[in-house]
Amino acid sequence: MTAEATTRMVGRALKRREDPQLITGHGNFLDDVKLNGMTHAAVLRSPYAHARIRSINTSKAKALPGVVAVYVGTDMTDVNPLPCAWPAGGFKNNLNTPRAIAVDVVRFAGEAVAVVIAEDRYIARDALDLIDVDYEPLAVVVDPEKATHPGAPQLHENAPNNIVVEWNAGNRDSTNAAVANAQVVVKERIVNQRLMPTPMETRGSIASYESSTGEFTLWSSSQAPHVHRLLLTAFVFGIPETKLRVIAPNVGGGFGQKIFVYQDMVFCMWAARKLGRPVKFVEDRSENFKSSSHGRDHVTDVEICGTRDGRVTGLRIKTYAGLGAYLSTIAPGVATTLYGRIVTGVYKIPNVSIDVIATYTNTAMVDAYRGAGRPEASYLIERMMDRWAAELGMDPAEVRRINFIQPHEFPYNNGLGLLPYDSGNYAPALDKALATIGYADMRREQAELRKQGRYLGIGISSYVEICGVAPTAWANGQGWGAGLWESANVRIHLTGQVVVTTGSLPHGQGVETTFAQIVADELGVPYDNVLIEHSDTAGTPFGYGTYGSRSLAVGGTAMVKSVQKIKEKAKRLAAHLLEANPDDMVFADGKVHVKGSPDKSKTFGEIALYASVGASMPNGEEPFLDETTYYDPPNCTFPFGTHICIVEVTPETGAIELKRYVGVDDVGNIINPLIVHGQLHGGIAQGIAQALFEQAVYDDNGQLLSGTLMDYAVPTAAMLPNYEIDHTVTPSPVNPLGVKGAGEAGTIGSAQCVMNAIIDALSPFGVQHMQMPATPERVWKAMHAHK
Repeated sequence: MTAEATTRMVGRALKRREDPQLITGHGNFLDDVKLNGMTHAAVLRSPYAHARIRSINTSKAKALPGVVAVYVGTDMTDVNPLPCAWPAGGFKNNLNTPRAIAVDVVRFAGEAVAVVIAEDRYIARDALDLIDVDYEPLAVVVDPEKATHPGAPQLHENAPNNIVVEWNAGNRDSTNAAVANAQVVVKERIVNQRLMPTPMETRGSIASYESSTGEFTLWSSSQAPHVHRLLLTAFVFGIPETKLRVIAPNVGGGFGQKIFVYQDMVFCMWAARKLGRPVKFVEDRSENFKSSSHGRDHVTDVEICGTRDGRVTGLRIKTYAGLGAYLSTIAPGVATTLYGRIVTGVYKIPNVSIDVIATYTNTAMVDAYRGAGRPEASYLIERMMDRWAAELGMDPAEVRRINFIQPHEFPYNNGLGLLPYDSGNYAPALDKALATIGYADMRREQAELRKQGRYLGIGISSYVEICGVAPTAWANGQGWGAGLWESANVRIHLTGQVVVTTGSLPHGQGVETTFAQIVADELGVPYDNVLIEHSDTAGTPFGYGTYGSRSLAVGGTAMVKSVQKIKEKAKRLAAHLLEANPDDMVFADGKVHVKGSPDKSKTFGEIALYASVGASMPNGEEPFLDETTYYDPPNCTFPFGTHICIVEVTPETGAIELKRYVGVDDVGNIINPLIVHGQLHGGIAQGIAQALFEQAVYDDNGQLLSGTLMDYAVPTAAMLPNYEIDHTVTPSPVNPLGVKGAGEAGTIGSAQCVMNAIIDALSPFGVQHMQMPATPERVWKAMHAHK
């Protein structure tokens, strides 16, 4: 046993073991994959946001040397449209999903109308210019609320007024009464603007087909390979699941966008089968912006009410949620369940009602983007808590404190159809953040600076989120039809090396590192002796993938349960070797010994060798140490925290300087602090980006005006502050690791933190609210409009 094996790994800030390969340029991403005989696909996309296709002439494109084939939508009607896997909220025969290539009508600018397959991507791109399409333009609607107005253009005949679903949670009657009888009512319209996830690596697919066996292989930049295999085989191609292998190479960022089934997966597979040659498609940045999924896009009218001492007694919400021209894979659930059921945040609000009207618009599909409904909910309630405090003339920190759910009230039911919040203690996170920022001193400094004509703002955000999705006990009632459990296999080789195969997979989360840390501690083996395998449906047990901050809470727990099974078997085998009672065996520090006699022991390596050889095994025991677990959690987990931001606004220009950012997050027990901090840093950056910079903008004709990185303002590192990160620790009772999840917390806590700070800075000008992003122009106009 090495010194490393006896040193506890959990809790250590280890660098990610994945990184050396990636930062030295030795990663293997989708575009690095090369296959013999591979062809290349390029997509002709509609310039119109809504149009009827009168005709398509592809003859010139087909005649171009190097072109292998050209396909249009009518060629591929032998496969089904893409599936919507989470029709949450209830549907009335109005579920409309896209085909691989449009047939008859296009419904957003950028929708595929033809695919060219050529010997290289340059020929394929050139051939697109030779395709002649005759369009009949139709009327367009891009606003999720205006889409429901009388006379608005209709996208689908089976969805009157473009309504996908009308959904409600809470108690309308009690909430209406609370608002009617309240001492104070505050109303606001809040827009959570459309965003584009913008992973560093765009999406794409490579498909090959083996005619002798009827088997496909699909390489995809994927967050959920097993889910893609299931949906493509069962719902699109109608073939056995065993006829498709999905491989996710290194994934260069996902942020939710790479969870879903896309058109290119289908047309690459279809064409590979048709041609008998592999087909590759990788979108460029413009295509990623035009046709891959977007996020957010809410327009909300909200009322908060209560008593003059600061107690909130009611919350009434009506949200129009734009879902784009078609339904993406889990879009309805994001707009309803993941948003609407957590709008009360960290507060005990006795009367709540939320109505969501999800609509079709002539835009790209909207689905999960980092946080997936939870940032929209957190932004809504945290902006309203600041509006509430300002209306009452109370300190925003104190208003939050008096409305917090109290520790003794957990597990807590917020009345909106969630499983109960698992655990929480919100005041310590708030107190630590206030102390770190020096809150009282900052308020005094703010007052002094205002006398000098300088405008400092202090913003607070206390948030909670749903993670570790999704237990069968809850998912069945939310439209899934199945729980999102997770899997892990653990096997011990003859030499004592440990191999873990998991349905979770990393695209920045550090799964290979944190999982190995846990296994090393549990088995008492060297960290370097633990190998984590993932991302290939042919070599891993079925799993639902990585999103929703679920990798550790669900996938990690599956792994731990498999390790526990290994340990139990090791104790039985050691008992046989030591001629002892299995009930008297103790597994500790990489050894199994007889209770009370630590010198009477077998090392884990000796047991692994014995199990692998398989000679003279105890009756009923099989050789080898190899165990699998499919873990269905009893509940979700609920991370929380408080973020505080300080900004200064320059009144002459509206420019905003981020002076400090403090985040105190509670993600339960922490396996690797360095990785948690990295996740929080990235999440906060994306929340700040929404508050200050990013917005996907369509004009009234449905043209994406922010269609390049020259127009869509992704911030650079120089535009962001240093983060002051700290934690409280409230273990989750849901899983044996006590973890809650950290991948989305930063995003969920940050946008409203920044906006609250900006509006606090502008309060001397009478500004009570403004919409994101708070660009200098928008800030300047708000100041001068009120001045």
